Amino acid sequence: MSDPAVAAVPARLSDDMQALGRAAVAAAARLAHAATEEKNLALTEAARELRVREARILAANAEDMAAARAAGVHGALLDRLALDATRVEAMAHGLEEIAELADPIGTVLARWTRPNGLVIERVRVPLGVLAIIYESRPNVTADAGGLALKSGNAVILRGGSESERSSRAIHECLVAGLAAAGLPPGAIQLVPTQDRAAVGYLLAHMTEYIDVVVPRGGKSLIERVQREARVPVIGHLEGNCHVYVDAHADLEMAKRIVLNAKMRRTGICGAAETLLVDRAAAATHLAPLVKMLLDAHCEVRGDNATRAVDSRVRNAIDKDWSTEYLDAIIAVRVVDGVDEAITHIGRYGSAHTEAIVTEDAATAEKFLQEVDSAIVLHNASTQFADGGEFGMGAEIGISTDKFHARGPVGVEQLTSYKYVVRGSGQIRP
Repeated sequence: MSDPAVAAVPARLSDDMQALGRAAVAAAARLAHAATEEKNLALTEAARELRVREARILAANAEDMAAARAAGVHGALLDRLALDATRVEAMAHGLEEIAELADPIGTVLARWTRPNGLVIERVRVPLGVLAIIYESRPNVTADAGGLALKSGNAVILRGGSESERSSRAIHECLVAGLAAAGLPPGAIQLVPTQDRAAVGYLLAHMTEYIDVVVPRGGKSLIERVQREARVPVIGHLEGNCHVYVDAHADLEMAKRIVLNAKMRRTGICGAAETLLVDRAAAATHLAPLVKMLLDAHCEVRGDNATRAVDSRVRNAIDKDWSTEYLDAIIAVRVVDGVDEAITHIGRYGSAHTEAIVTEDAATAEKFLQEVDSAIVLHNASTQFADGGEFGMGAEIGISTDKFHARGPVGVEQLTSYKYVVRGSGQIRP
């Protein structure tokens, strides 16, 4: 019996998506055994093309920005969409950094010999075909394509409609890099339509081609992917990140970290959304931290103790503690020491990224060990939650899953392994 959901999809869309899948599977078979030098050449040539075609990319982005503004897009969403010469160079540099990484494919993770003489190896292999669905950020096109290539995977990219022109211009650079290295263009493909039905088809009706889906975007997108996908998903739903300022925190360090964690870029998943201040430090630390945020044009929503230090602080309700604002807004709460901070994070957090500011090594270690999030930091901004900052060249996203990958998803996280067993005629009794 035919699937009515498939029948409802226009025939041409179905044909196009099936063609993408077939090309990706064929490319994945080639990439799984591609030489490191081939993959690196494709990456460095793609980086060169990004620089050569900078003007074309920026012109395409200007069209995307104009259309987004006309559609009423503003604030953090516009910031994610925007490209300039610095961001184009960052994409090119990111591809070169990925090229410099060690090739994970074929790495022997473990090797042992059984009493019967069998030699067993656990060897790193690609996942196969990735589907990456993302919104707004056109740089994801370069990052995702580069990481998939280096890890030996083929990838089907579906960017948001807001960044369609920018993503297409960037994708052309990646395809040029593949051609220069003699690798198939099916290794990095862009879904050629913005028809929303393409996403549903990709998630539910391409299981014979796609091995893993990675969503990167807002809560509604990720919820949809997790709900509709018929293959494994790597991703995170929200980035409700915390900074805890302990009684033994250096105030000037705390101010630098909190301001950076919240305000450097408010629209990224590593931006701090809640500030927790130890009650033992409130008399000396709370007012300066709150004033600093307010003076930086950040809205502060606080508990009773926080509202008492500045009349500009708005009242925080329970929903504020679990909200990912992605804007110049922060919730501030006074807690009774590190134990209550850990309890608060466990109750309201999203298991993404949390930081402690303290000069007390024992308290820092307790926080680092007991907070169950993908990334925990001591005396550093939550905005370091980034694969590039971790030395991974780039990332596809931050995973809050415990299967298959956790934290920044880079080349190693886009691999699996198989067991290679070598014998000399053994049979099992």
